[in-house]
Amino acid sequence: MKTILFSAFLFCLSVTVQSQDLLDQYVSGFNYEARKSMKVSSEEILELLINKKAILLDIRFEEEQKAWSMPYAVLMPLPQLPDRYTELDKNITIVTACPDKDRAIMAMMYLKSKGYKVKYLKDGLLGLAELLRGDKAQEFIKKLD
Repeated sequence: MKTILFSAFLFCLSVTVQSQDLLDQYVSGFNYEARKSMKVSSEEILELLINKKAILLDIRFEEEQKAWSMPYAVLMPLPQLPDRYTELDKNITIVTACPDKDRAIMAMMYLKSKGYKVKYLKDGLLGLAELLRGDKAQEFIKKLD
């Protein structure tokens, strides 16, 4: 039993070290190009979603998600991310989003440390909602289907 527990401890330590190594590599190699590539605009996310090149990860609190929804987004509140991130596909770009960008940046860094291809929505869900009004919303939904 002690051997199993010790092996489990070493595995957990190994995973933690790997995550920390990924984050260390990302931060130590951070430059202007990395800064530019970590962001996506509302216009860009629409094209990525239409072409199925990314998923939009809505990390708002559950109450926020219930109050106003983004039905084309994957709903995963930030506090649930540590328990649920493995539900996400590592083979597609994930764009994290919240009303502004504070939680989206936290989620982006967390997922980056886990080895995901991830960016954040730089104008937030409020910017996206502002863009998706009237004809633009109709056009987007038609293309999404």
